[in-house]
Amino acid sequence: MQEASRKKVSDQSHRFYEQPQQELGSYYWPPINQNHLPSEAFNPYCNLESSLGTSSYPPQNSSSTVSLTSNGSPSHQECHSYPLEPYYSPDNNRGSPVSKSCLTDDADDDLRHKIRELEIAILGPDSEMFDIYSVSNPVNLVLSEQEAGWKDVAEIISRRDLKEMLCACARAIGENDMLAGEWLISELRGMVSVSGAPIQRLGAYLLEALVARTASSGSTIYKALRCKEPIGSELLSYMNILYEVCPYFKFGYLSANGAIAEAIKGENRVHIIDFQIGQGNQWMTLMQALANRPGGPPKITITGIDDSTSAFSRGGDVEIVAKRLSNLAESLMVPFEFHGIAGSASEIQLEDLKVQPGEAIAVNFALVLHHMTDESVDSPNHRDRILRLVKSLSPKVVTVVEQESNNNTAPFFPRFLQTLNYYTAIFESIDMTLPREHKQRINVEQHCLARDIVNIVACEGAERVERHELLGKWRSRFLMAGFEPHPLSPFVNATIEALLKNYCDKYTLEERDGALYLGWLNQNLVTSSAWI
Repeated sequence: MQEASRKKVSDQSHRFYEQPQQELGSYYWPPINQNHLPSEAFNPYCNLESSLGTSSYPPQNSSSTVSLTSNGSPSHQECHSYPLEPYYSPDNNRGSPVSKSCLTDDADDDLRHKIRELEIAILGPDSEMFDIYSVSNPVNLVLSEQEAGWKDVAEIISRRDLKEMLCACARAIGENDMLAGEWLISELRGMVSVSGAPIQRLGAYLLEALVARTASSGSTIYKALRCKEPIGSELLSYMNILYEVCPYFKFGYLSANGAIAEAIKGENRVHIIDFQIGQGNQWMTLMQALANRPGGPPKITITGIDDSTSAFSRGGDVEIVAKRLSNLAESLMVPFEFHGIAGSASEIQLEDLKVQPGEAIAVNFALVLHHMTDESVDSPNHRDRILRLVKSLSPKVVTVVEQESNNNTAPFFPRFLQTLNYYTAIFESIDMTLPREHKQRINVEQHCLARDIVNIVACEGAERVERHELLGKWRSRFLMAGFEPHPLSPFVNATIEALLKNYCDKYTLEERDGALYLGWLNQNLVTSSAWI
């Protein structure tokens, strides 16, 4: 029964990234390529924008659903229509009943058989056969734990609390209760929207992550969202929008640059090793500051470690960054050298870094350490290995910026709750500075946030690469590698405080044990720390 139900849920997951971007008013999540599917294939079950009143389980007027075959072509499965009496939503505005799940005949028979087994166990072999589908209100029957669970689900649905329903759906899927999970998924589809309130938008991505988890397609979706470059320089523009409207990245860049500038005072040869070079924008401001240093600028060498995602967002390989920084250095008359390393930061070896005697070394980990596997996933433990390698360089300073989230080794359901709370704050903060009608907001959230949400919720093992840890755990790792905390200077703290004055007053900044915590209301979001 569960396999049949799992297959049904699976059919919905492969629509996640097929459709080109549409205008805000007609945007579907997940996208669907309407040019490749017949018109009769579309129904409200596929539309996250469907109205609350039309949501049913399954939709009453739907005759078929669509799945994609291995070659990407659509296939159809019949969707049985059941009598109206089985399940009623207490809060259904249009009076439409919530009918039984769109199951295959085998699954239907299997369900009846299992219920009969429970009746025999409870009432004895001579009891009359109860047909769960013939009674007017089966959720009120207390014949089995399964039916009690259905009653609980019905009560949750009746309250129409989106967060509660998302949590109930995640719990059901975590407990492999696919019937309850599918029922909740069907109801949630009419409540979430990529163009709605923050919780509705986040709910759309969390819901699709749950569907992907049931279909074991989370890794495929994550890779597609992460590596499929939008047309032209669109992805870069989305990242730049997020950079401007939220202070998270600026917070990290400013605090790290302040710590590095302080650590290399008076040095004539500086070697910065950036384990995730990205666009290289962080080093433009630092280079400008060093160019004005009394006595002249030092010679600056930057080793930039790169991966395929950065190449997509830049529209080219790391040489683009090298050219950009070299041109700036030349205009500032700063002696400059750039080394690019294409590959995963986890695989870096000492000989790759080409450190020269006499260089003052600064190492930068900006939102990258959480991508390295640790002992819970792999052997060797790259997370701790890289820290020991960096310590062997005797750096002047190591700067770390990371999300303050705890999902590395957390079991599925606690991890889902953590993700819900963390990204609720993120989406609320975006809502304060980027209007909902902003034409690019959907793209910003989809390309910059949704892929990580999918990976955290839908993937396990080595396929789950988004593995954040709290600063307390990073502190333990750095201490074990031989580092000591290096408190950020009051000047750095004052610079960050000045930055936040340009944003909403709901952002918070706290200094604790020499580290800085940037948050939204009562939710810490990003931490910045330095080590020697």
